[in-house]
Amino acid sequence: MIKPPSISPIDGLVDLACRDGVDVRPTLLRVLTDLYVQKPAHSADEITQYVELALGLIDSVDDTTRTAVAASLAHYPAAPPAILAKLGLADSVPAPRPALPEVTALPEFTFAPEATLVPEAPSADLAPAELPAVSIAAANLTDVFLDASPADRRLILANLDVVANPAALIAPLPDDKVARLEQAALHREPATFARVVEKALGIDGELARRIVDDNSGEPIVIMARALGIKAAVLQRILLFLNPAIGQSVERVFDLAVLYDEISLAAACHMVALWRQDAPAAQTPHKGRHEPMYQEDVRAVRRPLARESRRADPRETAAPHKAVR
Repeated sequence: MIKPPSISPIDGLVDLACRDGVDVRPTLLRVLTDLYVQKPAHSADEITQYVELALGLIDSVDDTTRTAVAASLAHYPAAPPAILAKLGLADSVPAPRPALPEVTALPEFTFAPEATLVPEAPSADLAPAELPAVSIAAANLTDVFLDASPADRRLILANLDVVANPAALIAPLPDDKVARLEQAALHREPATFARVVEKALGIDGELARRIVDDNSGEPIVIMARALGIKAAVLQRILLFLNPAIGQSVERVFDLAVLYDEISLAAACHMVALWRQDAPAAQTPHKGRHEPMYQEDVRAVRRPLARESRRADPRETAAPHKAVR
């Protein structure tokens, strides 16, 4: 049985609206409209609530948001007339379909015995070609997962539950790093978000960018689950980081359910595979450097050391004082 998300995107947006520096009104109007058109009918209270909220937001959002909301309501039979009028769609309300005329029964046709059709042999040109078998071993699991459909990704994660080591966990991300991730998402800075993910997970920079740019969203959920990021923070990230995800309420809900379903062990196991398949670039060692040809370097250093001692005024001043 699929569990509903613990916190809805609406609750997350209301909480986010209390903060400074982030204008959530365009996203809030899109989310409210998408939720409204998902139900074929509404009660009087639901209609009143949506109309009051939407009318208060339409004047304060950009043209792109108004166009998107108008497109959602244009094909919705139960769209409130007040909202349609506000969006300039009063004349585009779909009219009720006229009743179809009664169709009389078609006369029966009989075929003569000599008209019996004989099936022809299939043409060789139309024979279906055999599809080559795809070997998953030819590619690493990271590429297989990122190239898979959302349904196949869930299947892979379910199988990881069986092989994952419950003790092999990742340390939770510190609060200051979580705040950096959230701020990068709220300000729609995917490059900054990818850099934080790269360092937090210890993976390759290109893979971090693939995770951030993924339009389905499962890699972000895995990252959040493995690093111990709270569900409410994840939902705010999903709403703002990638427009392809944030503009679909159904997708955000689905990812919130996945966050509750996926185990911590499976998420950490997937991150371990990411590190194995696309390891992070090694940082240069800052310790003592040993040259390849030590004897040659030491030979060069000796005359340099003698020259530096000759140039030392403390050594040249002593013989000068002895001369009278």
